Amino acid sequence: MEKTIEDPPTSAVLLDRCHFSQVIFNSVEKFYVPGGDITCYYTFTQHFIPRRKDWIGIFRVGWKTTREYYTFMWVALPSDINNESTKQQEVQFKAYYLPKDDEYYQFCYVDQDGVVRGASIPFQFRPESEEDILVVTTKGKVEEIEQHNKELCKENQELKDSCASLQKQNSDLQAELQQKQEELETLQSINKKLEQKVKEQKACWETELLQLKEHNQKVSSENEKMGIRVDQLQAQLSTQEKEMEKLVQGDQDKAEQLEHLKKENGQLFLSLTEQREQQKKLQQIVEDMKQKETTTTKKQQELMDENFELSRRLSENKIICDVLQREKERMEKENDHLKRENSRLLSYMVPTSDQGCAGQNPGLVYGNPYSGIQESSAPNLVSICFMSCPYQILRKFQQQMQTLCLNCPICDKIFPAREKQIFEDHVFCHFSLSIPAFWICAVHSLE
Repeated sequence: MEKTIEDPPTSAVLLDRCHFSQVIFNSVEKFYVPGGDITCYYTFTQHFIPRRKDWIGIFRVGWKTTREYYTFMWVALPSDINNESTKQQEVQFKAYYLPKDDEYYQFCYVDQDGVVRGASIPFQFRPESEEDILVVTTKGKVEEIEQHNKELCKENQELKDSCASLQKQNSDLQAELQQKQEELETLQSINKKLEQKVKEQKACWETELLQLKEHNQKVSSENEKMGIRVDQLQAQLSTQEKEMEKLVQGDQDKAEQLEHLKKENGQLFLSLTEQREQQKKLQQIVEDMKQKETTTTKKQQELMDENFELSRRLSENKIICDVLQREKERMEKENDHLKRENSRLLSYMVPTSDQGCAGQNPGLVYGNPYSGIQESSAPNLVSICFMSCPYQILRKFQQQMQTLCLNCPICDKIFPAREKQIFEDHVFCHFSLSIPAFWICAVHSLE
């Protein structure tokens, strides 16, 4: 089998013969004489459009796939496919590439998808024999030739019927092709939607990629920190290795000295053995020191953690102390204010003459039982005044409790009715500073 430099497009799939009527081969001989070029004539049907990679091959009869071609030629595309004159085409096969045996072959038109679009009747490659010449010149076989001609006409009619059937099949296939094209358009619209979804998914993936990059940067920064820590540990390890090298070097010096002494005196072998045992002890001591160093490092880390916790607690205690200090200052200011208020009230209630509280307040019912007490203490005078008229004060307090505006009977401070508890605490503070405990109980009993 001969092939050109570029192989034609073929298919390994068993082909359907319903497509063979789209290209019709004309003037195909029953046999061709070997050693000469042959011309293949073919015609395109109205429903077939040739393409650039279409080709015509010579196949041995009984072929199954388009890969079984013997030789082939590329198809020349017509300049105007709609012109009737261009539908009749031809291609020439050179004698060098033609088969040399007498098997039956046929022309097949194959498109660039590897699908057969037309097939010719079988033919042979054999020389012209003398019997064939005698058929033409001998009159005795005229009747046989005429009979053969009738058979050929009948076969031609059958081929025409087959061609009509194939054209009908072609029409059906065209309708099916139209339906397939509509399905293809539907699939293309679905494909566009899928592409849109793919774009959206791609955008989502890009967002996730950015997040992963940020996470990677964080991991890289952590890796850098770990790298710094590893460098520190490597520095410590190198320091320890240097110390170990010093010990090993010292060991080597001792070994050299021991060899020198062994050469001088063989009796020092026992001393050398003792020194080796001492060296093992030293290595054990070094290992113990390393373990102690590890334990000390762990304890130091624990102490640092505990120190951090204590620092945190100290900060919290400082904050609480500052809050308490501000509260203390506020309470001191409030206490000073109350002291000034008490002094102001005492200035209103201190008598202006030596006659005492009873002489200045003619409204006292029972008189002043503490007139003999010295008036040098202002809180004592207030207590005497409160104790000399407890009933009037309590009655006034009870009346004020029943009104919308609560007025303190001691300092005349006004409180809203909704702040009854604050008002009671205020009056209670006056009583707790100036009268005995049994009057306090009397106040609460009036409630």
